[in-house]
Amino acid sequence: MRLQNEREQLVAYGKRLITSHLTTGSGGNLSILNREEGLVAITPSGMDYFTTQPEDIVVLDLDGNIVEGKRKPSSEWRFHLDLLQHRDNINAVVHTHQVYATTFACLNWEIPAVHYLVGFSGDKVPVAPYATYGTQELSDNILKTIGDYNVVLLANHGLIAVGHSMERAFAAAEEIELVAQLYYQTKCIGQPVILNNEQMGEVLMSFQGYGQGRRK
Repeated sequence: MRLQNEREQLVAYGKRLITSHLTTGSGGNLSILNREEGLVAITPSGMDYFTTQPEDIVVLDLDGNIVEGKRKPSSEWRFHLDLLQHRDNINAVVHTHQVYATTFACLNWEIPAVHYLVGFSGDKVPVAPYATYGTQELSDNILKTIGDYNVVLLANHGLIAVGHSMERAFAAAEEIELVAQLYYQTKCIGQPVILNNEQMGEVLMSFQGYGQGRRK
């Protein structure tokens, strides 16, 4: 079976989409690019994450052709493939319908630096203009918006997070949901204080060494 490791990751992280409250039902989708083989593992369309098995994961080439798998790939396969080829530091894509972030997507509002953890995206979370799900127009809107950001809101739809690994992309989706909830709550109470460019610049520099890399 091609891309066994990537398939197993998608099965595990698909369940986490539900248990982490980042989507409901069969909503959302996940993909991982194996750059050495030039192949993408992507979740199947409309399947329950808790019944999905590694053999249900679909393997595509970068032109969108099915290389292996009996299921239909996610209806959002276009933006997955386009994002994975857009920047060489993107190897995984997470698409969710998480409630707080999607609330701001439905308002067509960016999420500003109300908390330093917005740095998982960049200095903010931008919003891509609305287009019907599964269309090339939606993919084009995402590519025009994402720039160097790691998270993008999809107007009236949801959220996309990208990363060099599935672990990193998924973490970005989770952390931005926290930031979105904090932004929502501060807006309910009063006027949130937003971190300035200098403050966020320091955060982003610090994030470059974040994690369990070798100490220098």
